[in-house]
Amino acid sequence: MRITAIETIRADFHDNLVWLHIETDAGLIGLGETFFYPAAVETHLHEVVAPMLLGADATRIGQISTMLMRTPVGYASSGTEMRAASAVDIALWDLMGQQAAMPIHRLLGGLAREKIRIYNTCAGPHYVTRTGAIDHRFGLDDGEGERYDDLRGFMERPAELARDLLSEGITGMKIWPFDFAAEANGRMSITTAQIEEAVRPFRLIREAVGRQMDLMVELHSMWDIESAKRIFRALEPLEPTWFEDPIRMDDAEGLAELARFTRIPILASETTAPKESFRRLLEQRAVGVVSFDAGWCGGISEAQKIIALADSWQIPIAPHDCTGPVGFVAGTHLSLSARNAMIQETVRAYTRGWYGEVVTALPRIEQGMLYPMEGPGLGLALQPEFLGRMDVKKRRSS
Repeated sequence: MRITAIETIRADFHDNLVWLHIETDAGLIGLGETFFYPAAVETHLHEVVAPMLLGADATRIGQISTMLMRTPVGYASSGTEMRAASAVDIALWDLMGQQAAMPIHRLLGGLAREKIRIYNTCAGPHYVTRTGAIDHRFGLDDGEGERYDDLRGFMERPAELARDLLSEGITGMKIWPFDFAAEANGRMSITTAQIEEAVRPFRLIREAVGRQMDLMVELHSMWDIESAKRIFRALEPLEPTWFEDPIRMDDAEGLAELARFTRIPILASETTAPKESFRRLLEQRAVGVVSFDAGWCGGISEAQKIIALADSWQIPIAPHDCTGPVGFVAGTHLSLSARNAMIQETVRAYTRGWYGEVVTALPRIEQGMLYPMEGPGLGLALQPEFLGRMDVKKRRSS
């Protein structure tokens, strides 16, 4: 099965995503995806990656992955080269599954469980777009969009949001009310009053639903070590599930200091790549939960190695999703096949909104549990209606 062409797809409605089609002489098309600065990734794919891929055997995933991830630059971070390599790797696994007529989780060794618990990242339907505005022809209409604008929900009515999630069987939620203080203070410090304001949503949720809801704290790497300690101290009595990305995640020693300071696990991190970066964090005993994004870390191939590395340190994993539907589904294949998977991130504003307008299938979610995809490969493709839109742009190398 030889690669005959690659095609990148971008859409105005979501200006942070790029999708990848890898075409083959077998008539099969593999689907990949990555996130952030898609113009740079697209250029790299066509100018650097395409000459390496065209004519190559699409079944030699390990060889191609190694070639793309060991370039002279860009191999030690989740930068442009790594994101491009990630999209390619996901697409190659999709092709392999299609050729074998098996879902990817079977190629990974089969299901470790029949279903996995989810948590809801409390974003809104327009979150992480650079323009901040998704075309309302996609996904949620105004009424549903208001209901599932969970970012506004956790800031304005956190107790109501927690009850709403519990009514659907969702028992975990991630919020980030500290970001405003970091932005106001130049990411240098936090005042006592700002801490009190940011802790308030957590307190209201605990008062409303008690320990029925697991609370995940997202800190977006916005803090220095001493500010992070003050935040940890304020939140510890409320028993959060984890502190996510408190400082720059390339500071293994700093994270280890924070891990010794708190009894709450530190989660790290979708921004971390490749496996060597995770190894440094694990060797320092700096993390209690490992998260990764298959669209950033090197794809499914590298994610497998990160999962095994975490397992060797007896650390659970929690794959990331706050990007796009292909990365989300790749993560679910990994979490459902990994022995040490703890929970799967979801964003209901996406899974009930624009994800379904872009792709042909998504995993079933019921009562806070996610079930495996059953189609070959990833089990989904880009919607023909989406590909036919006037504002969807394609670039092809063959």
